[in-house]
Amino acid sequence: MVGVVACLAVAAIHVLDQGGVPGTKGPEYVQIMYYALEVAGVVAAVLLLANRARVGWLLSLGVAAGPIVGYVLSRGPGLPDYTDDIGNWAEPLGVVSLFVEGILLILAAASLVGLVRRSH
Repeated sequence: MVGVVACLAVAAIHVLDQGGVPGTKGPEYVQIMYYALEVAGVVAAVLLLANRARVGWLLSLGVAAGPIVGYVLSRGPGLPDYTDDIGNWAEPLGVVSLFVEGILLILAAASLVGLVRRSH
């Protein structure tokens, strides 16, 4: 159940960050990545609820790792046409997002390892 909540929380945090639905987060490719992440978070949560654990946890890994990588790139070197957040490491919503994504990443990895061990 923690995985379901974490997936939905990642999606909700990014909806808040873009200013709601449909929201605006420029440039366009960043907005598209936000939409993809939000949909993936909801789909992963549904898969976990539907006992599709292997697929749900695999998708959850992406829901967790994708925004962590995006956060580091956008705060570090910046992204093409998206340099507003360079050096903005302590942005409160970003820190909350990293915390939730970190928990989800650990939980998804541990769950997948457990599933693989049980299947062998």
